[in-house]
Amino acid sequence: MDRGELADFLRNRRSRTRPADVGLVPGGRRQTPGLRREELALLAGMSVDYYIRLEQGRGPHPSRQMLTALARALRLSGDEHDYLLRLAGQAPVPAEPSQEVPANVLRLLERLDDVPAMVINACYDMLAWNRMAVALIGDPAAHPPHARNTLRWLFGGDPRAQSDSERRFARRCVADLRATGRYPTDPAVRKLVDELSASSEEFAAVWAAHEVEVHRSTTKRSCHPIAGELELDCEFLPVPGLDQRIILFTAAPGTTSHDALQLLRSL
Repeated sequence: MDRGELADFLRNRRSRTRPADVGLVPGGRRQTPGLRREELALLAGMSVDYYIRLEQGRGPHPSRQMLTALARALRLSGDEHDYLLRLAGQAPVPAEPSQEVPANVLRLLERLDDVPAMVINACYDMLAWNRMAVALIGDPAAHPPHARNTLRWLFGGDPRAQSDSERRFARRCVADLRATGRYPTDPAVRKLVDELSASSEEFAAVWAAHEVEVHRSTTKRSCHPIAGELELDCEFLPVPGLDQRIILFTAAPGTTSHDALQLLRSL
């Protein structure tokens, strides 16, 4: 816990929060345009003495509930709330895995007419995809939303039918799921892990290995029923401000895999 930085941040945000912003009548003369300590303490549901000690860098270690109350009273943004928690030595609470894909990302997928691309969230739910992705992996829209999940696809069949490359790719996806830091506090991630651990011995064994690795770039080999053998580079690009990532599947020009992607595009 960085008491000095926490005190500075609280003083700064209090001075920037006007009474009218939180539904208070300014009333009387004020030395600063922001809230008084007494007003902020009242809004956050704490004693004035407790808050003063926090601003003086000598208070007790505030609980998560107290910090959340302060963030609400100060009208902090999500990023500011996370920053406040970190200053107090608390790990930020992850938001629910997002389901809505920004319009600008959807437009980008449409423009990528020669590269298979999709958007996934922290649970590996497939949220959006382009026509080339449909040509490569089939149409996710043919499945109910619950089944549009990469991990459920990877661990839903007989592992003996998978190639070594596919098993390595599956293991790296599991390591990436653990690397997000959402387990075990995120209910959606925990539910997915519990479900797959119960239904797939392969997943349970990989999860128990506690491998941790953020997925940034990898190579995936597979056999397509029309295009044949494919060796594709997979790039994971984060969507700023969200827990979503764009996955791009590309192949080096001049390779058989590149020619196979062109074949899929023509179809």
